[in-house]
Order: sequence, then C-alpha cells, then structure tokens
Amino acid sequence: MNKNLNPLNWTKKQQIIGGAVAIVLIGGVTTGIVNHANHQAKERKIEALKNKKIKLCKARAEKARKLEKINEADSKKLLDIAEKTPTDKNIKLAEDSILKVKNAEVKKAFDNQVVGIKNRVKLENEAKTAVSNYQKDAMNQDKFKTAQQSVNKLTSSYSKGLKDSLNKQLATSKKQADDDTKAQQAKSESDSKEKATNTNKEQSASTGNATNNNANVDAGTDSQSTVNNDVASGSNSYGGGSQNNYSQGGSNTSQNNTNSGSSNQGQGNSGQNNSNTNTNTGGNGSNTNNNGSNGGNNNNNQPQTRYVGWVSVDGVRRYSQTFNTLGEAQSYVDATVNSAEVINLGFEHSIRYGVEPA
Repeated sequence: MNKNLNPLNWTKKQQIIGGAVAIVLIGGVTTGIVNHANHQAKERKIEALKNKKIKLCKARAEKARKLEKINEADSKKLLDIAEKTPTDKNIKLAEDSILKVKNAEVKKAFDNQVVGIKNRVKLENEAKTAVSNYQKDAMNQDKFKTAQQSVNKLTSSYSKGLKDSLNKQLATSKKQADDDTKAQQAKSESDSKEKATNTNKEQSASTGNATNNNANVDAGTDSQSTVNNDVASGSNSYGGGSQNNYSQGGSNTSQNNTNSGSSNQGQGNSGQNNSNTNTNTGGNGSNTNNNGSNGGNNNNNQPQTRYVGWVSVDGVRRYSQTFNTLGEAQSYVDATVNSAEVINLGFEHSIRYGVEPA
C-alpha cells in the first residue's frame, strides 16, 4: 500500500486538507440525499392531487349523468300529459322541461314531439269548427264535404275519441238534413198537385159561367125581339075610318128594354159584356130597342202565403215563428242562429235551421 494514501502518514497539513475535502464530500452526498427525498415527496403530493381531481371529476360526471336522466324522465312525463291533455299550459310546461335536457339527440326527439302535439291540436280545432259550421247549415253539401275532409285528417291515436264523436255528429246532422229534404220535396209535390187540382176546378167553373152568361144573353135577345115586334105591329093600328082616306101624322115611340146580364164570379174569369140593338120599322113610325150590357165582375182576392222560420236542437225545433214574408222569416232565423245561446249549444248539440211555407 502506498504510504502517501494512508492518512496516518499524512503530514498535519495534508490531514487538514484531507479533512476539509472529506467534509465537502460528505456535505454533497447529504445534500443529494435530501434533495432526492424532497423530490419524491413532491411527486407523491402531485400524484395525490391528481388522483383527487380525477375522483372529483368522476363524481361530478356521475352527478351530471343522474341529473340528465332525471331531466329526461321529467320531460317525457310532461310530454305524455300534453299528449293526453294538449292545453296551452301543459304544452308550455313540457317545452320548459326540455330546455334542461343536455343530450342533443334526446332533446331533438322531444322537440319534434312537441311540434307533433301542436299540429294535432290545430287539426282537431279545424275539424271541430268545420263540423259546427255544417251543423248550422246542414243543407249545404259543400260544408259537409269540408267537415268530412277535416275529420279524416285526424290520424293520431290520441285523436281517436274526438274523431269518433265528430263522425257521429256529422252522421246525425246528415240524416236530419236528408229527412228534411225528403219532407220538403214531398210537401212541394203535394202543393203542386193541390194547385193543379184547384186550377182545373177554376177552369171548369169558368167554363160553366161562360155558358150561363151566353144563355142569359140569348134569352134576353129573344125576349127583346118579341117586344119590338109587338110594338111595331101596334104602330100600324088606327081607330076608325079607312086607312086610305086619312094621312098618318102621329109618331110611334119606340120602347127601350134593358136586360141586365147576371154576373158570375170565378177566379181568373172576367165577366162578359153583351149588348143587343134591335130596330123595327113599321108603317109610318120606327121602333128602336137597345138591349143592355151584361157585365161580370173580376175577383182578385188570392190566398196569402206565410213562412215559418225555425231552428232545431238535436232534431227538435226549439225556436219557431211564422211571418208574412220570406225575408222576415229569414231574418228571424239568422238572428237566432247567431245568438250566444245557440252558438254555445252548437258545441255539444246538433243545430239545424231553415225557412219553409207555413
């Protein structure tokens, strides 16, 4: 072994230098050990913080997931309520709940469901209005077609009950309208037959009156002719003496006979005016006879037609009134149908109305 390497052989100066070196070396080693320990502690602290953050994030995510499920369930529940009872309030509650849903696909599906509910409500309201308009004017075939088409558009399962009800109302009103149409046609045919019968009777009566008037005229003419001949014969008779020895200076006054023809009254039959003039000339005088005129009277009295305005509720005429003119009856019907009472009845009952001869 080298003597210089043995500390015991070092000089005092070498020992001092060696001790200093040793102290330096020992301090460096100690510092390194301490620094390494501090680094490891820092790494462990960072790892712990990282793990804590990860755990916290997982907890937040789980909480958000649970809240999302709750929001989706609430929205679905409110949408079901809006489907069954689609009031404005229920639809608004469903829309507000959908705003809390974060899942884009779920949110889009819910929004589409709300749009479907609103469209269904619109179609239902249009169908109700169309049926109500037809019930107020059940004779109008165009309104019937419009109502039927509107009802046929109700294809949602939630609209089935309303659709069945509206179809039943349409069928009831249609049957009543058809029955009324048949009744009016039958009445019109009956009135036409009655009018034809009365016309034939009047024509027969007119013919009989004409025959009687002609007979009266002929009888008056024959009688007048006889009187005129008698007067004419009398004008040639003189008292005493010979006709050839005397001049005839007297005049013979003619007789005027008037025959007033009988008057026969009948609808559409005007009286006949007959006149007869008969002149008889005899000897030295003349005789003139004027047969009077026979006149008939005209009768213009006609039966007056009256009109009934009526409004029925479920086939029963609840409102009815008779008027002298068609316009008055129509005005009464219009005012009654547009009254608040009848309009309110129209939402739950079948309303029909019309005007017909009394």
